[in-house]
Amino acid sequence: MARCAKSRPALDPTQLDAIILSHQHIDHANDVNIMIEAMTNGGFSKKGALYAPLSALENDPIVLKYVRGYVDEIHVLREGGSHTLGGVEISTPLRHIHPVETYGIVLKSSKYTISFIVDSRFFPDLITKYKRSDLIVINVVRYNGKGGKRLDVDHLNLEDVKKIIKGIKPKQAVLTHFGMTMVRSKPWGIAAEIEKEMGIRTIAASDGMEFDLTSL
Repeated sequence: MARCAKSRPALDPTQLDAIILSHQHIDHANDVNIMIEAMTNGGFSKKGALYAPLSALENDPIVLKYVRGYVDEIHVLREGGSHTLGGVEISTPLRHIHPVETYGIVLKSSKYTISFIVDSRFFPDLITKYKRSDLIVINVVRYNGKGGKRLDVDHLNLEDVKKIIKGIKPKQAVLTHFGMTMVRSKPWGIAAEIEKEMGIRTIAASDGMEFDLTSL
């Protein structure tokens, strides 16, 4: 919430129509309850929708029960599922390989298809299921896959991301969710190298960054 207020330009969560939660890990879901409160004016203006995996609502829930009544609708994300919000189709084509129930998100309008390829170990379906994307936003946590068992985790590294970009061939790619090995390796420089190597426009995300879809 503090990040929203400090962002330049500032972000106003009261203008949200929906919140989409890819999975319940704390670095992705820590502020979901605060954002629901902000979207609904503390529950006094019941509105909007929450999209989340079942595991974020049951078993080891991250979404608190008292805020669930603040939203108009709660939609459970499932592999192969599809929902509509306004004129946008929200789909979750496959479950990712990650320690908790995790889904990438595809947003499809009449003009654009945007895919958010979130945390996962690499597997070929990450290419086939997001193949027709105009824009991909992809989590690249690790610079490389080296380091022994301690780093044998279900996150993408740079070589994985290159395979995905090469296989999908989007109009543009945005790299995000950097771990420290990526931060130390200067993501903006890595993005420039990918663009030069593959001929696909690639940028590294930064706080407060805006993206103009008409540039695709």
